[in-house]
Amino acid sequence: MQKFKSIFKVEKPVIGMIHLKALPGTPKYKFDSSHIIDEALREAKIYNDAGIDAIMIENMHDVPYLKGEVGHEVSSLMTLVAYLIKQQTQLPIGIQILAGANKEALAAANSSGADFIRAEGFVYAHVADEGLIEAQAGELLRYRKQIDAEHIAIFTDIKKKHSSHALTNDVSLLDTAKAAQFFLSDGVIITGSHTGVSTSTNDLKILKESLNFPVLVGSGITLENVNNYLPICDAMIVGSHFKAKGYWENALSYERVSRFMEMVKG
Repeated sequence: MQKFKSIFKVEKPVIGMIHLKALPGTPKYKFDSSHIIDEALREAKIYNDAGIDAIMIENMHDVPYLKGEVGHEVSSLMTLVAYLIKQQTQLPIGIQILAGANKEALAAANSSGADFIRAEGFVYAHVADEGLIEAQAGELLRYRKQIDAEHIAIFTDIKKKHSSHALTNDVSLLDTAKAAQFFLSDGVIITGSHTGVSTSTNDLKILKESLNFPVLVGSGITLENVNNYLPICDAMIVGSHFKAKGYWENALSYERVSRFMEMVKG
């Protein structure tokens, strides 16, 4: 919890998502790097002006995702974007590189001055769209030590969305969270079944009552349901709701972010 509090200067921080345009070398890539950067900085300004607490960037348009590794053409541009957003906003900045490219995200965070990463496949294993994602905690934390990046928090998805968990069907969400804590995660992220799908408040309550480290909500939070989550989580990652009509591919809406933040701060 100490690292969490050193990064976020407010209680119950709201982390706004920036879904970068498709990056070089990926099937949907069509904009040059300057356009990708400009769009990301424009969204960062909207978030900052609307009172967001933190920002996370993600390569969500890079479908279909690679499994576990991405090229330098992706990680280097994400490093630059994160650095520029940090300089522009001075907010806590996070990075996620899909799918499960956690070492690349950690390197990008360290080089850009970002504060945290979101990591898939930290403990146990699951079957995702990209195939079998295996646990990376041991390798990832050793890499963090090697590059002198221990100030960067690693928040880890458990029983994550867009995945089958038949392999670990006999391991409860709570036991998975306890394993992540034992393996030195800086906090766990729980989600609904898909992007934009609400996270179970019952699951969240069980984790908060049983754990003494951060529990973040990673999907499905809206203006209409945020009051259900505020008392029982440590942070909220919000993406889809902040876009026009609540759909993740649409343009970021200042009005939707502003109304949401007014509700949370109130």
